[in-house]
Amino acid sequence: MNAKLAGTSDAAIEFRGVSYHINDIPGRAIVSKVSLTVSRGETLVLLGRSGSGKTTLLKLVNRMLVPSEGQVLVEGCPTTECDPIRLRRGIGYVIQEAGLFPHFTISENIALVPTLEKWDPARIASRVAELLELVGLNPAEYSARHPRELSGGQRQRVGVARALAADPPILLMDEPFGALDPVTRAELQREFSALARRLNKTIVFVTHDIREALLLGRRIALLHSGRLVALASPSDFLRLDHPEVHAFTASVVIPSGVSQ
Repeated sequence: MNAKLAGTSDAAIEFRGVSYHINDIPGRAIVSKVSLTVSRGETLVLLGRSGSGKTTLLKLVNRMLVPSEGQVLVEGCPTTECDPIRLRRGIGYVIQEAGLFPHFTISENIALVPTLEKWDPARIASRVAELLELVGLNPAEYSARHPRELSGGQRQRVGVARALAADPPILLMDEPFGALDPVTRAELQREFSALARRLNKTIVFVTHDIREALLLGRRIALLHSGRLVALASPSDFLRLDHPEVHAFTASVVIPSGVSQ
């Protein structure tokens, strides 16, 4: 993929008038005419109700879906012109419930992409140990376990480690903490916020939780019925005069540290 996008050199991901229609039927649009740029090193949160198009937009980035109209560019390369395998191996992907392979050990799960990339075994072992430490799991204790032997929060930590294994510049996260209990979810949100600042990856994070969006996002992109209806920093987002913004903010207590 090209290192830079001419004219927008800081863009890691760009949506240019992107629409996605079910079976390419225009009247059944899931995403409609979205234009949006995600800068390198930014954490962008895609916020919206169920069915608003958040996950569809995310899947357009790693070419799990192809736009019906418009273009998605990753590091300057239209996804339709990129090799899909190379594209996906250069993008970390974390989903709800982690999506770990149950018959693989924790070490084998994390090592999946480096193994496919034919890394040296010693380098893989070192990387697995490094990432387990990074996400707060002792390698000596957890490497040989299987996913069924871990709690939900521990599996999500492993999911993040697996997504980071080949050191991709871009990380996609689809409601990764949505299935966790409130206490574990809050702990992982805080840990992930610190981790994101430390790693300086480009992150696109899908959620329907306004608190999570305010805590984790440098900017929040609000989707409604497949359209981008608001885009702002957390503090500015709270000031927007839009009915869908009001719907999300009206009934919540804003986390401390977010100015109003």
